[in-house]
Amino acid sequence: MGLSFPAHAFRREDETEDEGFYALPRLKVHLDDAAIESVRSLLRERVPPGARLLDLMSSWRSHLPAGVCFGEVVGLGMNAEEMGENGQLTSFVVHNLNQNPSLPFSDQSFDAAVCVVSVQYLVRPVEVFAEVGRVLRPGAPFIVVFSNRCFPTKAVRMWLSTDDAGHGRIVRKYFDASDRFESVEFLDRSPSPRRCGDPVYAVIGHRQ
Repeated sequence: MGLSFPAHAFRREDETEDEGFYALPRLKVHLDDAAIESVRSLLRERVPPGARLLDLMSSWRSHLPAGVCFGEVVGLGMNAEEMGENGQLTSFVVHNLNQNPSLPFSDQSFDAAVCVVSVQYLVRPVEVFAEVGRVLRPGAPFIVVFSNRCFPTKAVRMWLSTDDAGHGRIVRKYFDASDRFESVEFLDRSPSPRRCGDPVYAVIGHRQ
C-alpha cells in the first residue's frame, strides 16, 4: 500500500478505547431529512438490486432506499443494540475497526459496500479500505458518504483540520493508498437549494 500520511494525522482528542464511547446506543440520525433523501437517492442509483451489501460502521439506520430488494445487508458496527434496531439489516457483526481493521468476511463475498457519515473516525483507514477491497467482488462499488457533522473528540485530527473539499481529497487518498480501487470519483449530492441544511458528499471507488 502506497501514499504516506503525517504521523499525527490520525490522532484524536479522545484516545480512550472506542468501546466506552459507543457503549450507550445513540438512536438518533446524524443528517437532516433532505440530506437523508439525497443519500437514499444515491444508493438507489449505485447499489444494484439483489446485491449482497456490506454496511460498514453501521448503526440503527442504514438510509437505504425503500422499495429496493437487496439480497442481504450485513452491518458491521460498534453497538449491538443500535444495529438490532436497524430493520434494513439482515445480520450484523460487532467489530472495532480501529483495533482490528481486518474484516471477518471471505474474499469477494459482497457486491457493494457503503460507509455513511463515519469515515472520519477511522484511525487505520488505508488498512480498512484495503480490506473492503478484499471482500468486494471485481467491479463492485464502495460508496463513502460524508457531511459536515461529527463527534469532534473521536474524529481524526486530519479530518478536523480541513474543509469539505479537503475531506473529499482525504477519502480519495484512502482509496488510492489502498491499491484496491479504480475509477474513483467525488460527488456533491447536497440537496438543492441547500440553504441551511446538511451537505452530502460521496467518494466512490470500484474494486479493481
